[in-house]
Amino acid sequence: MTAPAEFTLPGDRLGVLLVHGLTGTPTEMRLVGKGLNRAGFTVHGVQLAGHCGSEEDLLATTWQDWYASVEAAAMQMRATCDHIFVAGLSMGALLALKLAAGRPDLVSGVGVFGATFRYDGWSIPWKAKLSFLLPLFKKLGIGRNRSFMEEPPYGIRDERLRAQVSRQMLQGDSAAAGLPGNPWHALAEMFVLSRQVQRDLPRVTAPCLIAHAVDDDIASLGNAYLVRDRVAGRVKMLLLRDSYHMITIDRERNVLVDAAAAFFRDVAGPMRAAA
Repeated sequence: MTAPAEFTLPGDRLGVLLVHGLTGTPTEMRLVGKGLNRAGFTVHGVQLAGHCGSEEDLLATTWQDWYASVEAAAMQMRATCDHIFVAGLSMGALLALKLAAGRPDLVSGVGVFGATFRYDGWSIPWKAKLSFLLPLFKKLGIGRNRSFMEEPPYGIRDERLRAQVSRQMLQGDSAAAGLPGNPWHALAEMFVLSRQVQRDLPRVTAPCLIAHAVDDDIASLGNAYLVRDRVAGRVKMLLLRDSYHMITIDRERNVLVDAAAAFFRDVAGPMRAAA
C-alpha cells in the first residue's frame, strides 16, 4: 500500500503545484514548497499514482496514471486559486510541461527543474544509457522484476544530506526518500512520456523558468536546452553551479525558491491587472 505523503500549504490566491520525480516522493519538493509558501503562495505537493509504496505499487501504474494525478490536483487547486503555476523535478518537470501543453487553461506558468528526457548525466553507467530500449523490453515482457539501482551521489552534492537520504532510501522508507532503484518497466513508461512531451513542447505557451544544475549527475544540460529551444512561451534560465540533480533539496535550494517566487509573481502581475 502506498503511504500518503502529499502536502498542502495554504496561502494567497496564487497557487503552485509541485510534482516529484519517478520513484520519488513529495518530500523532495517540501523545502521548496515551504519557501514558496513563506513568499505567500498556496502550495500543493502532489503524490503521483503508485508512488511512496512498493515496486509492485509503482509497476501497477502507467505514465497516464501519473499525469492524471497532476491534472486532478491542478483542477482541485483551481477552486481556491486564481492562477496556478506547476513546477516539477526530473520526470515531474515533464509532467508539468505535459499539463501546460494539454491544459493551457489551467497553467499560468511552469517551473522546469532538472528536466529529464534522457538519463545522460556524468554518473550514469554506460549500461543505463541503453535504457531507451526499455519500452521494447516491456512490450516483450522482458525484465519486469529488474531495476537500475540508485548509486552515489544520488543526485545530491551536499554530503551530509546525501548520507541522510541514502540511509532512508536503503532502509526502505519510500515515503520519505523514494525507492532505491528504478524498475525497468517504470522507466519504460517514463521514456514513452518523454517522447510524448518532446512532441508537445511547441504547444507550451506558458512562461517557463528552466532551472538546471551545471554539474547535474543524472540529466545533462542538454535536457534543459531542449526545453528552452522548443517551447513557445517566454523562457528564463537559471543555471546552478553548486548542486547536482536534486536541486529542490541540494545546496542552492534557496536560490531556486527565490527565483521561482520572483518569476511566478512577475508572470501573475499582468494577469491580475487584466482581471
